[in-house]
Amino acid sequence: MAEAFPFDIPENGRLADNITHFARALRKAGLKVGPGRVVDAIRAVEAAGFGQKRDFYWVLHAAFVSRPEERAVFAQIFRLYWRDPRYLEQMMSLLLPAVRGVQEERNAAAAEKRAAEALLDGVDRPPPEQDAPGEEEIRIDVDATGTHSAEERLRTLDFEQMSVAEMAEARRMIARLSLPVRPIVSRRSQADLRGQLADWRATMRGALRRGGEVQSLAHRRRRTRWPNLVVLCDISGSMSQYSRMVLHFLHAIANHKGAGWAKVHAFTFGTRLTNITRHLAQRDVDAALAAAGAEAQDWQGGTRIGASLHAFNRDWSRRVMGQGAVVLLVSDGLDRDTDAGLEQEMERLHLSARRLVWVNPLLRWDGFVPKARGIRAMLPHVDAFRAGHSIATLEALGKAISETGDRGEKDRLMRLMDGE
Repeated sequence: MAEAFPFDIPENGRLADNITHFARALRKAGLKVGPGRVVDAIRAVEAAGFGQKRDFYWVLHAAFVSRPEERAVFAQIFRLYWRDPRYLEQMMSLLLPAVRGVQEERNAAAAEKRAAEALLDGVDRPPPEQDAPGEEEIRIDVDATGTHSAEERLRTLDFEQMSVAEMAEARRMIARLSLPVRPIVSRRSQADLRGQLADWRATMRGALRRGGEVQSLAHRRRRTRWPNLVVLCDISGSMSQYSRMVLHFLHAIANHKGAGWAKVHAFTFGTRLTNITRHLAQRDVDAALAAAGAEAQDWQGGTRIGASLHAFNRDWSRRVMGQGAVVLLVSDGLDRDTDAGLEQEMERLHLSARRLVWVNPLLRWDGFVPKARGIRAMLPHVDAFRAGHSIATLEALGKAISETGDRGEKDRLMRLMDGE
């Protein structure tokens, strides 16, 4: 249960305005807070009062929190907003990089950083204060010229070249992305008046009810279903920055209901394979990735692609790929264990998948040549070979998945390998 923090409620100022601004911060942090909930919160405070600080906390909690995963975010924003004398310094310290050896390092909890970004997003926006008597309202015009071009630049910027502020904006852009996929036409069929298939059994049953006379022809159509998405993400040291952004992208896909995928399965690997599917089910992206990082103990370590794929093919392939799953393999292909049967495991994975797409951030280099042994062993057994170093390349994955003829850079690189 979230803890009510003992900070003073503002004695002066407009309480309704402060509650409204507080609700805006909650909505920016991901809570579903609309005007109706704001009105309910104000009425609840008026009815219940807040003789004690704890009472005020729980009244607002009841009005704004509807899911268990929202409690931590609400608690942090409440602590930072409702008159903590140093809330601005605390939020800035969560968003700015610390200098090693100068100040004590403290990793921000998932909810703390999300609360800080919600209250300090974009422009300097202080909490509403009590207007002085007779003071005229000041109108502030914001010049948004160049905003679109800045966003376009961020779409094509390499993840490793982004600043802290650019990384935060990139994560917000990734949260809005989707990965479209076409449905699979099943061999099963269902009754449909406008179907393309003749339903002879239904036609004869109808004729029997009319003394053997066929008055109309029944039809059926093929059923459609959505495939599963299986993602194998390399979290070794050379892939650290890219894999974090890919996992943000994967979380957005897994929590985007109605996006087409039957189920999203996620695995990380460095020196061993880890199933993080259940962690991505959490709606709070920071909490989900924190839980995934705690379970995957090989972050920023070495790479054993062959052994990890062997573990997946042996333990998980039949469970998650039995109905035509699409597989995304996110890795740079730099395997330190080249004698682990990598080519055989890639071939087995390819035969089990409906479509295997390899996402490699090394393709950001125009002069990329497949010289590493791991890349040469893996490349022949994928359907498409795509870059994955920017937001634009993640957006382009939809084409590689939906269009069976799309092969990305595979054909060009295969010609380089054959010409050597």
